[in-house]
Amino acid sequence: MADFLFYASLFLIWFMLIYHMFLMLGGYLHNRKYRELKKCWEKKDLHFPTVSVLIPAHNEEVVIKETLQAMVKLNYPKDKLEVIVINDNSSDRTGEIASSFVKEYPFVKVVQTVPPFAGKGKSSALNQGLAESKGDVIVVYDADNTPEPDAVQYLIMGLENDQQAGAVVGKFRVMNATKNLLTRFINIETITFQWLAQGGRWHWFQLATIPGTNFAIRRSILEELGGWDVKALSEDTELSFRVYNLGYHIRFFPAAITWEQEPETWRVWWRQRTRWARGNQYVIFKYLFNLFNMKNKRVVLDLFYFLFTYMLFLLGVLVSDAIFVLNLFTDVNLNVGPISTILLILAILLYVTEVMLALTIEEDQFHIKNFLAVILMYFTYSQLWLALVVYSIYLEIKRVLFKQEIKWYKTQRYQQLPQIEQKTIDHG
Repeated sequence: MADFLFYASLFLIWFMLIYHMFLMLGGYLHNRKYRELKKCWEKKDLHFPTVSVLIPAHNEEVVIKETLQAMVKLNYPKDKLEVIVINDNSSDRTGEIASSFVKEYPFVKVVQTVPPFAGKGKSSALNQGLAESKGDVIVVYDADNTPEPDAVQYLIMGLENDQQAGAVVGKFRVMNATKNLLTRFINIETITFQWLAQGGRWHWFQLATIPGTNFAIRRSILEELGGWDVKALSEDTELSFRVYNLGYHIRFFPAAITWEQEPETWRVWWRQRTRWARGNQYVIFKYLFNLFNMKNKRVVLDLFYFLFTYMLFLLGVLVSDAIFVLNLFTDVNLNVGPISTILLILAILLYVTEVMLALTIEEDQFHIKNFLAVILMYFTYSQLWLALVVYSIYLEIKRVLFKQEIKWYKTQRYQQLPQIEQKTIDHG
């Protein structure tokens, strides 16, 4: 029995590892392919639809000024652009700082959330911003984001040249990547995720997931869907499934780049990623039991990807680890010989190869410090993620059993160096 459980867990683990390598290869190929497509699209005359940029902001006084300065510098016709700061029940100077931009720039406006929707989370704030907006295209940025000047133009370029795209998502980079070991880990993780999960799935299956920031979506689609799901902690993933179910696809176009903050302490990281994990688990169970009612069957691939990541892969790792630990204290008749050691070494090598391949795409990230960090990540960061997912499952089960209200956690922000100065330090 122990042998069967061990080999079953190995199958789940190695299936995910090999699938990730397959996706990473797709991401690498997409990097080469999209650059040619970008050159082709840039030669065409671009139609500029009206755009509404929504920025949900709850107590964001530390970062909102830099974000709005980035919005002012966007290379998009200002007569076709409106930037809406959704001041969501802030108790700090967020509204005051945003209002100072309103006085100087007519395309900037502030929307105050009102009871009973005030302070209910990002989805609720976005729905109120949508109701106050006028643009044919809705673009979303988090309040800690500083998009590059051409970011919105590239998002629109993707929509205008691909009428089947319901949404276009860009790439995000970490502005505080070198702050400490945790932010270095997160930076490596986000680069890998984007080229593996976003770029790889787009290349092979024309699938991508709407992130929480730096994406454009057609207003007509949002109105047809009734906006964002206020019960979803991962409102971006949940929205992605509904967009696909309408028959559209979501294009990953990494020419649109934004820079964002990431958690600088483990406590903040744990709370943020727990919310993400719980949000994705909500999406899994929301759509898993409606699988056969979904119009777009291709999205089943995405659903099973999330199911495998947050359930089956986790189960495989936990079972294999439990058997290994149990075998240290008692004889469980595990007859695997040296194969377990060999497979462990191969798994580590495959993990490092996948991540380093992603880092080669971002040329400024391929260096010895990150190589050493990747190896350390396998034994620390990745293992902690497993504990986090188990904890998030416990919280979701408790919420369902006791019918608890969903509470939104806002990630803590930090004062940063100006972006140009920060980049100089990062590269220097």
